[in-house]
Amino acid sequence: MEAGAMTAQAKGGKTGVVRGALIGCGFFARNHLNAWRDLDGVEIVALCDADVTRLNDAAQAFGVAKRYTDAAQMLKDEALDFVDIATTVASHRPLVELAASHGVSVICQKPFASTLEDAHAMVAACERANVALMVHENFRWQSAIRAVGDALSAGEIGRPFWGRVSFRSAFDVFSGQPYLAQGRRFIVEDLGIHVLDIARYLFGDVDTLSATIARVNPSINGEDVATVLMSHTAGVSSVVDCSYASRLPHELFPQTLVEVDGSEGTLRLFADYRVQIHNALGTHERVCAPPALHWAQSPWEAIQDSVLRIESHWLDCLRAGREPATSGRDNLKTLALVEAVYLSAKERKTIVPDSLWSHLDSGSAPHAPQMADRASA
Repeated sequence: MEAGAMTAQAKGGKTGVVRGALIGCGFFARNHLNAWRDLDGVEIVALCDADVTRLNDAAQAFGVAKRYTDAAQMLKDEALDFVDIATTVASHRPLVELAASHGVSVICQKPFASTLEDAHAMVAACERANVALMVHENFRWQSAIRAVGDALSAGEIGRPFWGRVSFRSAFDVFSGQPYLAQGRRFIVEDLGIHVLDIARYLFGDVDTLSATIARVNPSINGEDVATVLMSHTAGVSSVVDCSYASRLPHELFPQTLVEVDGSEGTLRLFADYRVQIHNALGTHERVCAPPALHWAQSPWEAIQDSVLRIESHWLDCLRAGREPATSGRDNLKTLALVEAVYLSAKERKTIVPDSLWSHLDSGSAPHAPQMADRASA
């Protein structure tokens, strides 16, 4: 068994049903609960939220009898295989460490942490407790993104050497999540983290990064536009761009578009989930739209399908004792990209992302972030 992984059978009993609880019953948690209800062999046996009205509404909608306003009490009272933490970032570390102290595996919503130090502490706590930890980094699980990843892995365009991952929209995300307009950080931390993670999934880890950010919408506090140039260890140069200030004739939310050039062809993920591959065999296009889930709502279908996929992956990992693809330790590298974007934009320098967190594993004192020559990015 890998460090930080456990088998669900260790607690699931003779029935083999994995017992979970969800902490945080807000806007996005409904997607979590719908997906859990669709999956076989798992049951959400308890809900927890400090807001009693929100807690009762969710419990009634999904038929969950056990309701708590105190996570510590819930973890004390219930025999759980995992908790699904769908709260805002400030509560993540205490809740993850609390679950680990009870020997309970954890899924945690993104952003995983507001600092790399907090993220590393959560990873360490779960590894010490020998419980699994996965970050709910769902964009890479969208059907169209998986199709792109599968095509690249199969070598359909040869060796990739250039890529672009783009998310541009003017969708009103603030009506459902008004707190997003209040923070000093916005698009990179909330949405850009998904797009950066897609770039890591498709092209591998990042050696150097340079970035610019801007605020176009005067009604919010944080940035709503970001452009990032990255040099990947595998030899790919990539551009990641994201915007909530782009008023397009066809609103694409929540679609991510992808372009990849390879040594033997090109791949494009166009609007409306059209994947085009051009190589020596010709040009072929297919639609990789998300399936029509009975609970899906427009325009969220792709994201809602990705929630179902990542939760299914979590169950598979628990049962097999495998480390999840988006484990807490893996997500340290994605979080480092987020921090590197902000630092690069502030300092107007190219950053080596791994220098922002590598000292945490060694236990050494923090050191100045490593800068790179602009030309190397």
